[in-house]
Amino acid sequence: MPELVPRLVGGSRWPLRRWLSVAIGVLVLVFVGAVIAGSLAIVGLTEARTTIVDRVDPAVQHALRLDTALVDQETGLRGYALTAKAEFLEPYDSGIERQHAAIENLRRTIVVRTDLLDRITAIETDVERWRVDYAKPTIERIRDSGVSGDEQSEEGKRRFDAVRAAVGGLQRELDLAREAGRADLADAANTLVIVCAGIAGVLLLVFLLVAIVLRGAVAGPIAQLTGGVRRVADGDFQHELRVTGPREVTELAGDVDSMRRRILAEVSVQREVNAALDARTEDLKRSNAELEQFAYVASHDLQEPLRKVASFCQLLERRYKGQLDERADQYIGFAVDGAKRMQVLINDLLAFSRVGRHARDRVPVAAGDLVAQAEVNLAEAAADADAVVEVGELPTVLGEAPLLTAVFQNLIGNAIKFRGTDPPLVRISAERDGEQWLFTVTDNGIGIEPEFAERVFVIFQRLHGKDAYPGTGIGLAMCRKIVEYHGGRIWLDPPEGGGTRFRFTLPVADDPAGAASTLGETPTEKAQP
Repeated sequence: MPELVPRLVGGSRWPLRRWLSVAIGVLVLVFVGAVIAGSLAIVGLTEARTTIVDRVDPAVQHALRLDTALVDQETGLRGYALTAKAEFLEPYDSGIERQHAAIENLRRTIVVRTDLLDRITAIETDVERWRVDYAKPTIERIRDSGVSGDEQSEEGKRRFDAVRAAVGGLQRELDLAREAGRADLADAANTLVIVCAGIAGVLLLVFLLVAIVLRGAVAGPIAQLTGGVRRVADGDFQHELRVTGPREVTELAGDVDSMRRRILAEVSVQREVNAALDARTEDLKRSNAELEQFAYVASHDLQEPLRKVASFCQLLERRYKGQLDERADQYIGFAVDGAKRMQVLINDLLAFSRVGRHARDRVPVAAGDLVAQAEVNLAEAAADADAVVEVGELPTVLGEAPLLTAVFQNLIGNAIKFRGTDPPLVRISAERDGEQWLFTVTDNGIGIEPEFAERVFVIFQRLHGKDAYPGTGIGLAMCRKIVEYHGGRIWLDPPEGGGTRFRFTLPVADDPAGAASTLGETPTEKAQP
């Protein structure tokens, strides 16, 4: 006898796709039936509601407005008959207009009730007769004589009461129609509730059956796979994934297990890489220690012999100048100059190597104060060159004051050193650029060609010979290192019309004092010798 139901676990003959297709098919059939039944119930409810809301209720309101309009006509006519004042005819005239509107609306809302349409026509005819036979003659007579007769008033009242009685009958018919509509609405609502409850029950039963079948055929193997994957995710890469169930689940388990094996291999490789990185880190630590030792040697053991060489060469120059031939004096001068330049070079190298090596706490510092300190350090050179430094409003930044002072000092010093024929004029300003401050240092010096915009920031790179302009070629390289250490960048931005313009950025300080300081609001006076 052939097997009618596929095995649920172990070696299920159905693939997961077929299980899901069958389950979805059953659910779709049940859902379609539920939608049809629910739609029919909703249609009945909607029709009952439409009858009340869109037809009967508006008709009741229009009938009430019709009655009110008729009462206003009768009241206005009676007031006019008693007083002969024209203003009492205003309710009468407006009542006629509202009467016509109410009758028109009634005919539109109850167009399917021919019996009620006949009543409305009869009411309209009676009202018109009352108006022609009584109301209009009364108005014309009073306009002519200003007097009303009691017999005519009683006759008019009798006719008007007959009209109102007909309107009352219409209202009662509409009330009955409204009650019937409400009953139909309640029945439709009850039917919808019953249908919804039935749909919910059927859906619940179908869902339970589908869940029971899928639990055995799909959920069980997936739970087994999930447990294995969780163990691997928790770090147990030695755990092998072995799952039975639908073909897709077993294939997925195989793929995950292959990934586990690859991860295991990558972890092994990563451990080797980490070990190599640790070894490299140790090498870097030793290299840094050697650099520290070199800095110590350069600052002590190398500078001391240089100082002695420079001192003795200067003694030779002072003692024997003029006693030896001209070439000997020249050689001694070369030796003294070389020793001095070597001392300057060593000091600059030490300063360059120390940038960022011993990190200190960064504190809010006023950029205006940094520029002022740089001017003090360059006071003698500025006075000799008749230099003028104009400082705009500068902000407070977060950083190490000595390093940032060195940036301004190098840029101002270069402006003084590489000056043209006119006295040096240096302008320093800053502006907010998003989350950074953009500083600009401009001078009227000899300028730098755009093709050398990057070369000038390379250590030991010089654009002029040492005889033309003194220096070691480290200053701008140190500026870039300091600015980048503070999280900014520096670049050359040649201005139009000659001169040099450097721009650099520094992050905005979170300190409330980050607003622009008042230092440098007016140009600094020319330095005095």
